[in-house]
Amino acid sequence: MKVQPNGPTNVTGVMKPVLLPILLLLSSFAAAAQDVQPIELHHQLVLPASETGKVVALTLDACAGGFDAVLANFLIDHRIHATIFATRRWIRRNPDALAMLKAHADLFDIENHGANHVPAIIGAGRNVYGLAGMADLKQLKQEVSGGAQAIKAATGIAPHWYRGATGEYDPEAIKFIEAMGFKLAGFSVNADSGATLDKKKIVARLKKVRSGDIIIAHLNKPASDTGKGMAEGLQLLLDQGFRFVKLDAAAVQPLQNRV
Repeated sequence: MKVQPNGPTNVTGVMKPVLLPILLLLSSFAAAAQDVQPIELHHQLVLPASETGKVVALTLDACAGGFDAVLANFLIDHRIHATIFATRRWIRRNPDALAMLKAHADLFDIENHGANHVPAIIGAGRNVYGLAGMADLKQLKQEVSGGAQAIKAATGIAPHWYRGATGEYDPEAIKFIEAMGFKLAGFSVNADSGATLDKKKIVARLKKVRSGDIIIAHLNKPASDTGKGMAEGLQLLLDQGFRFVKLDAAAVQPLQNRV
């Protein structure tokens, strides 16, 4: 098959030269999206100078799956405040757990973890920890607003904090979510690495907690060591005089360099 070198062809399946610049431009956009590195947000509490005690915030993600009653009961028994980031999927699958959290609204705030636990990274084919990201900003809006609507319907209170799946975000996604009116919740101590650590490692990480830290762990993996590890580690912190607050109790700021 012979193609005319200086003009378009009528032969089906042969690309017209006029389309090449457009396709090259689209390819460059796709490559740029692939080159974007997601950001894991590391935050800590901003404590007033007058605060002389040890203050930390405990945050627990309820992504999907079940309910860690061991951990929840420990928090209730010891009057430990926590901010729960729940997805719509988790809310629908765990009505009894939700009722238990709502019955202790003085201890627990329920905030937005999205509708379907999709990471806030934009672009076809991109993923974090094996979870596929968003096709575009429209899908991101659906993920964030869908989670918010589910929490408002379940609790009667509109959430104003957001934590995306995996805790990683594209810079574009961060700006978009904040423009929707949500504060993004980072952390400074990853206690259970997605409920994958054993009890000993969880306790070891909690031993390193400092005043002002924001702890992240999980409430949806009852078969993991998270419940037992968190209970032991949190008891150590209580014994040292730490006080636990919800995220709304203080402002947050980027994590400062640690020595």
